[in-house]
Amino acid sequence: MKPGQYFTRIIGIIFTVIGVMGFIAAFKTAPATTPHVAGLSFTTGYGDLLGLFPVNVLHNIVHLIVGVLGMVASVSLSSARLYSGMLAIFYGLLTLMGLFPPTQATLGLIPIFGNDIWLHGITAAIAIYFGFIATPDLLELSSGESHSLSQK
Repeated sequence: MKPGQYFTRIIGIIFTVIGVMGFIAAFKTAPATTPHVAGLSFTTGYGDLLGLFPVNVLHNIVHLIVGVLGMVASVSLSSARLYSGMLAIFYGLLTLMGLFPPTQATLGLIPIFGNDIWLHGITAAIAIYFGFIATPDLLELSSGESHSLSQK
């Protein structure tokens, strides 16, 4: 398994766990921002996950989808790279949207403000590396082994 596949599998597991945690009341606290102030019209399950990250039911579902897709995409290097690239674009856009009040509630459906902004930004930055920058060399692709300069 290549580093990009490990990243995809690990991020898949993390997002799946986060998605499940969002449905468990013990992991959420009362939200720091009221739904009205946040611009949310969909408030089912609204609260702060681990007291830090605003979530609601739709947000949890997005986390579950991202997580399951990550675990599935980790089976091959090409699908892991595609997933990482799409994750970078998706979370990069969410980071930008979270910075501006008119788009922080994604049409009143999903909260993406507060601590979500930096978390989305870090996720996008790491995914950029595995989706667009890190590429296996031709020897690694053909033999399935990792070759570095020290091994040659």
